[in-house]
Amino acid sequence: MCGIVGYAGKRRVVPVLLEGLKKLEYRGYDSAGIVYLKDDELVTHRCEGKLSRLEASVEEVFGVQAHCGLGHTRWATHGAPTEQNAHPHTDCSGRLVVVHNGIIENYHSLREELKELGHTFTSETDTEVLAHLIEENLDTDLAQAVRRSLQRVEGSYALGVMSADFPGTLIAARSHSPLVMGIDDQGSSYLASDIPALLPYTNKVVFLEDEEMAILSDGAWQVCSLTTGDSLEKEISIIDWNAAMAEKAGYKHFMLKEIFEQPQAITNTVSGRINLETGEIVLPEINLTIKDFAAIDRIFLVACGTSWHAALVAKYWLEKYAKIPVEVDIASEFRYRNLLIDEKVLTISISQSGETADTLAGIRRAAQLGSKVITICNVVGSTMTREADGTLYTHAGPEIGVASTKAFISQLAALFLFTLYLSQVRKSIDAEQRRELGQHLIESAQTIEQILPRIQAEIRVLIDSFYDCRDFLFIGRGVNFPIALEGALKLKEISYIHAEGYAAGELKHGPIALIDKDMPVLAITPQDSVYQKSISNVEEIKARQGRIILLGSEGDEHLKSITDHIIYLPLVHEDINPIIYTIPAQLLSYEIAARRGCDVDQPRNLAKSVTVE
Repeated sequence: MCGIVGYAGKRRVVPVLLEGLKKLEYRGYDSAGIVYLKDDELVTHRCEGKLSRLEASVEEVFGVQAHCGLGHTRWATHGAPTEQNAHPHTDCSGRLVVVHNGIIENYHSLREELKELGHTFTSETDTEVLAHLIEENLDTDLAQAVRRSLQRVEGSYALGVMSADFPGTLIAARSHSPLVMGIDDQGSSYLASDIPALLPYTNKVVFLEDEEMAILSDGAWQVCSLTTGDSLEKEISIIDWNAAMAEKAGYKHFMLKEIFEQPQAITNTVSGRINLETGEIVLPEINLTIKDFAAIDRIFLVACGTSWHAALVAKYWLEKYAKIPVEVDIASEFRYRNLLIDEKVLTISISQSGETADTLAGIRRAAQLGSKVITICNVVGSTMTREADGTLYTHAGPEIGVASTKAFISQLAALFLFTLYLSQVRKSIDAEQRRELGQHLIESAQTIEQILPRIQAEIRVLIDSFYDCRDFLFIGRGVNFPIALEGALKLKEISYIHAEGYAAGELKHGPIALIDKDMPVLAITPQDSVYQKSISNVEEIKARQGRIILLGSEGDEHLKSITDHIIYLPLVHEDINPIIYTIPAQLLSYEIAARRGCDVDQPRNLAKSVTVE
């Protein structure tokens, strides 16, 4: 959830740490801190609140001649978001510090044990236990002290450790929480929770796996096993993003920029994977054989939040075209129920980051039960992509806004591609139908690019009557029902308006009791196979004086007899509608949140990557 940065090299460390933390703000945090070594002493700065407060407090030390340090942004789990609980945390001597992402589950028993040994604690956090535990195990080798200490720890962690008695050295370790190293051409070593923090300085990265530890210094780095202590060979990966891709490029918010990047995200995701002459779908990274697919008789789609909504859409596509039963699970529930999974099941995880804790735990359990695993992911080298049997990358580029937009659209594009691929393997539809559907998918990028400016302008006017509402309902039918769920999620995430999504046919089974003259309802009503049913539901809302916004097909004049609030969208193939109709739902949420003065990119209580349970 929170962010870690570290540096050992020849640069002045304070600007490097602050720049790295800025790149990780999207992960969500409520306090921040840095530590660096100067004149044989550790110098620590911590503060509650936004990173700008920390930056202001260290302004006078920007040019300090210090070249090794750690930084951290904290999202509170154990202990309130106060300066006292902010990282870094020190041992009793003040000469050893730790920054940590994750949860130490047995921290209470360790804390009590360490107290009995004479250690004094100054915070409410689980992390401080690590500093004192390492202090207790430290003799002449910092790395071995970290290793011995972590053998006592239960839970998840990505951590950075430094000591004034071991100048110029950083120790990093991970277990069930992401951590990546960077190496530049001058030999400097970097440490971060996520790739964007490294991109201003290098695109050469080394991904740490679970139960691995790294020793970093200026001009050298080494990775070894936390279990055995043996040195490990690690591959250096080259990241094809650049720092500019993560900047706002003139947009007011990252979220708006990323909404407008969606046509390119679709194009990047499908490019080279559809042969429009033959209808062949080419997905070499899937890494499963025709024999593997022939043995599969069911699919489980496992995801959280927005990715779960993408999975719900994919269920309609896969069952329609690939002719295979599909179950969709929320990962946090999937991992704890009695799963009827074996080698005949294909499990597909969907995650922007590839580090989502519940989803990762879910696919690990599925794999233990014999299932093949494919992950749909946006981050090259993430844990899920390394552990899955096959991967389908979405190529959305870095997504900084906490509320997912282009990652969701890219997931839909990838899932539609996979649907066509599986229908090809199973021979459930012919090549010409695949070619036509592939053409519709490719064309959706151009359609979105054409309508984005108009839709934004129309929604800016429309929200005059809706931005101050307390509640909102979203409804849809069939393949568009999950888009109603996604629209409601976006609105509640960034505007803090209570919003719910429903299958339109379910209104009469309870939610219709909420409808009155003060209740806004956004209805997704394209001219598709369930159009008349959708219109009947909208008429039920109108009869009860609900305030209706309609998303409908261009040329549908009937909608004007229902409401004045209509956003018209191009008439496309009905299975592409979820991709197209997502756009106004995203923009409605964005414009309402912006009008209300909300922190669109960093909504309260939320983090970009949920890497703890």
